[in-house]
Amino acid sequence: MSVSAHPPSLIASAFLSFRDDIDDHNDRRERLIKCSRDITIASKKVVFLLHRIMTDSGADDRTLSLHAASEGQKALRNVQMLFMKITPEVEGDRFWRYQHNISPGLQEYIEALSFAHYLEHGTLITYNEVQKSLSDESGSPYFPLPMSDYILGLSDLTGELMRFAISSISKRGGRTKASEVSVFVRGCKADFEGLTPHIRDLSKKQAVTSQSLRKIEEAAYAIAVRSSEFDLSPEMLDDVVGQAISGYGENFDDMHTSGRRRPTSDEHEFE
Repeated sequence: MSVSAHPPSLIASAFLSFRDDIDDHNDRRERLIKCSRDITIASKKVVFLLHRIMTDSGADDRTLSLHAASEGQKALRNVQMLFMKITPEVEGDRFWRYQHNISPGLQEYIEALSFAHYLEHGTLITYNEVQKSLSDESGSPYFPLPMSDYILGLSDLTGELMRFAISSISKRGGRTKASEVSVFVRGCKADFEGLTPHIRDLSKKQAVTSQSLRKIEEAAYAIAVRSSEFDLSPEMLDDVVGQAISGYGENFDDMHTSGRRRPTSDEHEFE
């Protein structure tokens, strides 16, 4: 009997199976990376939407906050649909194999969601509330929410709160709002500090949180000094405040992005 008449060896069959598994893994990983990037872009747009609504001077602060939170939640539904679409890709234990591929988008989503929640309630969104937002109508989660991504997403929120405080501090009642945000950010920093040895990259984000807190405090200090020097009407004081804090909002994007670890090929891979 000729050699060609023999069926493929068991070793060759095994390697063909390995090839198919590796090809399937690489294809799935690329799909998840692309989806994570789409989620990141969509979540950033939600954050910009919230800031844009909050800078409107045509309504009182509480009305603007509720309107911004409502519009933000509507926009976040589109992001949640993207998470729902990847559910078949990360079923069961496969989620933990590909967690690093979707982690950047997940953290950005948590940042946007927590910002909308803060504007509405003035509190930090809970782990269970985030997990519920990533569940279907019956309450079944699309995937288990990693605690590390939850904490890192909340840490990113402090930078947005700094921007929110600086942009609103010159508005009527904005100085009180800035003081409230300062206390809130300081509390977040203190609470997260004990977790830094256990969560990768949290120490870097804590450094950015410290910078954000310092910017809020410096702006509030400048305003307190100015207001004590002159006996000004509230309207004139608002003008002085606007001039005093104009420099604190500059270079925010550079400072804010410096604490974010941009996805790399090593980060996306989980062999």
